[in-house]
Formats: sequence, structure tokens, C-alpha cells
Amino acid sequence: MRLAKYLANSGLTSRRKAELLISSGQIKINGIVVTELATKIDPNHDVVEFNRQIIKNAKNIYILLNKPAGYISSVNDPHGRPTVIELMHDVKKRIYPVGRLDLDTEGLLIMTNDGDFTNLMLHPRYEIPKTYEVLIKGVIDKKALQQLREGINLNDGLTSPAKVEIIKREESRTLISMEIHEGRKRQVKRMCKAINHPVLKLRRTKFAFLTTKGLGLGKYRYLTENEVDNLIKLAQSR
Repeated sequence: MRLAKYLANSGLTSRRKAELLISSGQIKINGIVVTELATKIDPNHDVVEFNRQIIKNAKNIYILLNKPAGYISSVNDPHGRPTVIELMHDVKKRIYPVGRLDLDTEGLLIMTNDGDFTNLMLHPRYEIPKTYEVLIKGVIDKKALQQLREGINLNDGLTSPAKVEIIKREESRTLISMEIHEGRKRQVKRMCKAINHPVLKLRRTKFAFLTTKGLGLGKYRYLTENEVDNLIKLAQSR
């Protein structure tokens, strides 16, 4: 394992700051100062020290959060806005969100300290499906639905086809279910805006097979070992 990753996994600091600690000669391996960023260690045998303290590799944790609106999907925010970390009241280890939900978006968000798992969940090649309930302005017609299902040409290219179903029609708005597997920035909002049905409210209801059933807004639970294994298997099967 790369030393910087080991330090980040331990909860000591972020990967970027861990690299600064290494390059500035503040980390020892088996009593010897190392400064090479590419340094690798054996977590089961090597002894890593910082400020004369032995740094132990943290156990990976996986948390499912039902994110409320008004929280940034980030570890910290330079503008002082509330972050999802502030909802993790009894989590002492350093964790971070797997992907992002916008400030005004609610719903399912996974939190972890496992970088490899995060890559499996987010990389486009693994096509992990995410489902949203989307309240849009106006009454959507068959043509607009078909556009979403075939893909929308955005400024960063054509989106993959979405699975879209109507949940409820009202006089001036429509509630739809929309499943995508890409992770472009503000993708659902941009797709709906492109068909002249701007999003009024957005909530992620599923991530692969996970749902927020029984989990109130702002509440969280730890994923089971079986759930984590099945998520990994799903990604590796693509």
C-alpha cells in the first residue's frame, strides 16, 4: 500500500496533506525518515510514525446517510456552509462522501474511508445505477420522455440513456423516477433543463440496490458486510 494512502486511511489527514507530511520528512517507517511519495509499505509488518506516535491503519467503514437539503457533500466548506460530516455525530474516523449531492438535493449518500471502494462506486466504467425522484416544472409529454430515455446532448457530450417513468402528474408539474449510471456534475438537473422542464425538487432514492427505507432525513446507518460485498461484486461484474 502507498504510504500516503495508509496515512489517509488511518484518519490522520487527507491524502494530499499526507503527501506533504512525507515530502517534508515528518514520517518514519521502521524508525527511518522517508520523503519519497511513491514509498510503499506492508501494513501488516511495517511501523509508521508521525510525531513519535505510531500510526495504525484504520478499519474501513461504510455508512449510508439520508442527506437532507442544506448540507454540502464535502468534508469541509471554505464558505462555512454545513457539511454532511456534521451529521456524523458519533463517527470518530475520517470519512468522506462517495460522490456528491447538491446543496438542495436530498437522499442516499454513502460515506466511507475506503478509496478503492469509492473508485468502484464512481468510475463510469462500472455503471453503478442511481435512481432519483425528480419533481419537474410543467407536464412532461411523450417526446420529452423519449429524449431522456435516448440521451441528452449536454455541453460535455451525449448522456447515456436514462430509465424514466412518470410517478404522478399534477396541473403544472410532474413527479418522475429517473435512473442513470453516470456521475456528471448536476446531471439530472441539466438533463431536465435541456427539455424545458427545470427541476423543482430532487431526491436520490436508490444507489444500486440500497434505499433509504426506514431512514429519516439526517439519519444514517452502517452498511452490513454483505451489502458492501454485493456492491463490490456488482461493480466488478461490469
